[in-house]
Amino acid sequence: MGAAGSIVLVFGAGEAAAQSSSAPTSPASSSELSPVVVESREAPKRARAPSSRSRGSAARARAASRSNAAASAAAAGASGTSAGRKESAFGHVDGMVATRSGTGTKTDTPLIETPAATSVVTQDQIQAQGAQSIAQAVRYTPGVRSEFAGADARTDAVYVRGFLADQYLDSLRLLNFGIFAYSLVEPFNLERVEVLHGPASILYGQSSPGGLVDMVSKRPTLDPYHEMFVSTGSYGRMQAGVDLSGPIDKNKEFLYRFTASGFDVGSQVDHGDYQRISIAPSLTWRPDNNTTLTVLGTYQRDPKAGFYNQLPPLGVGTVTPFKGAFIPTSFYSGEPGFDKTDRTYGSVGYLFEHSFNNSVKVRQNLRYTDLSTDFAVVSPFGPDPSNLPRGAYTTLESIRSIAVDNQVETRFHAGPIEHTVLAGIDYRNGVDKTLNGTIASVSSINAFNPVYGQSFGPVPFTTRNRQRIDQVGEYIQDQIKYDHWVALLGIRHDLAQSRTDSTALASNVTTTSPKSDTAVTKRGALLYKFDNGIAPYIQYTESFQPTAGTTFAGSPFVPTTGKQEEVGIKYQPNDKSLYTIAAFNLVQQNVLTPDTDPTHGVGQRVQTGEIRSRGIEFEAKTEVNRELTVLASYTYLDNVVTKTNTGTQLGKHPVGFPMNSASVWADYTFRGGALDGFGLSGGVRYIGELPGNTANTFYVPAVTLFDAAIHYDFSALGPMFKGYSAQVNATNLFDKTYVTYCQDGGCYYGLRRNVIATLRYKW
Repeated sequence: MGAAGSIVLVFGAGEAAAQSSSAPTSPASSSELSPVVVESREAPKRARAPSSRSRGSAARARAASRSNAAASAAAAGASGTSAGRKESAFGHVDGMVATRSGTGTKTDTPLIETPAATSVVTQDQIQAQGAQSIAQAVRYTPGVRSEFAGADARTDAVYVRGFLADQYLDSLRLLNFGIFAYSLVEPFNLERVEVLHGPASILYGQSSPGGLVDMVSKRPTLDPYHEMFVSTGSYGRMQAGVDLSGPIDKNKEFLYRFTASGFDVGSQVDHGDYQRISIAPSLTWRPDNNTTLTVLGTYQRDPKAGFYNQLPPLGVGTVTPFKGAFIPTSFYSGEPGFDKTDRTYGSVGYLFEHSFNNSVKVRQNLRYTDLSTDFAVVSPFGPDPSNLPRGAYTTLESIRSIAVDNQVETRFHAGPIEHTVLAGIDYRNGVDKTLNGTIASVSSINAFNPVYGQSFGPVPFTTRNRQRIDQVGEYIQDQIKYDHWVALLGIRHDLAQSRTDSTALASNVTTTSPKSDTAVTKRGALLYKFDNGIAPYIQYTESFQPTAGTTFAGSPFVPTTGKQEEVGIKYQPNDKSLYTIAAFNLVQQNVLTPDTDPTHGVGQRVQTGEIRSRGIEFEAKTEVNRELTVLASYTYLDNVVTKTNTGTQLGKHPVGFPMNSASVWADYTFRGGALDGFGLSGGVRYIGELPGNTANTFYVPAVTLFDAAIHYDFSALGPMFKGYSAQVNATNLFDKTYVTYCQDGGCYYGLRRNVIATLRYKW
């Protein structure tokens, strides 16, 4: 902890700060640093009279220089093949095809020069497809599986390459402890959602071997931008939002952004409602051309944030009928007067960047988060849907965390070789507190004729837990360019410490479990960029994740490790198209499996398990012309339990992941003629059959789902309607009833048809 403590003193926030607040997520010249990026996003606006005030020629010169610097960052397209606004890895993308990203390297890098599979979902794509969550936003992304629990959207979990992906916001971890408190990010607050496929510990520390999801917040813009929308639709939806941004002063030294939205909507499940209010203000200060400080805050209140609704295992009553009948998709298995998921999320942080010259810049990103969840549920278990036993459970959980990432980026030449070196130190602290209560058995319920309101006593609190984690990591990465070659090398060292205090309230006995892990992770990759836009690459990368618990002998479990080899080809024929195909071999080791020594008793575990995930991912995003945009993806995933002490699982596939899945989305917008401004969109999603239990004796059937949308830009009617648009989205258009996921404990119905109509105004 000495190292971690010193980091805390530097940043002025330590354990006290955290505590006082706490398993199925051509480019511009590269010889110079890109300018400090403050997004320049244009919106329809009226001409304004010049200001009569003046602060003198020096002030005007500074303002002009500042505007020009930012404008240059938003000017030419990232590929350098056409004039227009330059894309930033951390800003808005016009359309659905991003060409730059910062997730894979923590630097503003063209995707065609990033030797790793990286998918970017832009805000334009989120809006066009009517996505209402992060899990829905990545529906058309290869290698990704989400919406496991159907209408139960309490966690917004995303799986990549067969493993639960960690989620980040502005490259800082959204911490959870795997209980009930999760930070669900409102999609309207984001510019983009990015998926980095494969291990990423080299830059992010302890992380899932499958990859991570990084979300980029909306940030203040140089030019005035205003947007508002209202939506209605299925299940009584009431929804609205506003996004306002622009300069505060005429010199554009101070910029603001204010994003707010909310909704009140039911679901396909009786008594399963959702409510949210989200407010996200931000302020940018640009004292000179080389420095930006952006302060971001978020307050999000979800008084109705989801519900537990698992149905019997092995598809009884869902995949196959039970005594000739299927369980209605509207069936609610809990108690309406008792169940709740009430979440409150608040965060404040900043993104600081300063360029000393064209070769050296420093960044510091920091965020403090306070998250609390009040959860109560009556949940069923058992195989007979006509008589489901139930238990009652409650959890009060709070997480208070702080994360900071310090970076120095240096660009220089060594002869003909160009280097971009990134060195960083990051620190993360989190404290999770839970108070848990249980009643093992309450009244049973009949899924075909449910009766609610049967009384049971108050749920007594039985345990109190406190978990604290600290992680400090030092990393260095070198992006090397020589002629058409691009190499990526990196190494990182982490110290991860944790302590868990568990108290049984009946006896007031506390058990303490301290743990300390260290890890060194590496990455090496090589890419060759041909003049015709084809870029083959090869990559090796690693990950680690601490594992809670001890062996029979009392030795703490070591972290699980991930090691991946990946080869791929990227193709970017122009700045509006990007194609990627990647093949990977990923192995997770030190997986927990039962201890077979009979002298150790029942329930002990050892770390001799292993899971291998192999596959192929294909992604195509192209704006064929001004009228037509096409997105396509395909995934082949062969993940297998290769080592285990449970004989029925050896050689079997983990539950929930199809071997084959694919999707296509196309949008056609008329430009001129009688249908000017009118557009049609359509999508198809195929999810292959997937294992429904660990023994692989039961499979969930494959399903094909259809989505559609129509939209109209009212500006085609004349100037007075400029900025107005309307769209109607329908997901699962033909209202297919299907099961999305089964495990040993139960199954979940997938989402049925959902129609959302939106009226939007931008000015």
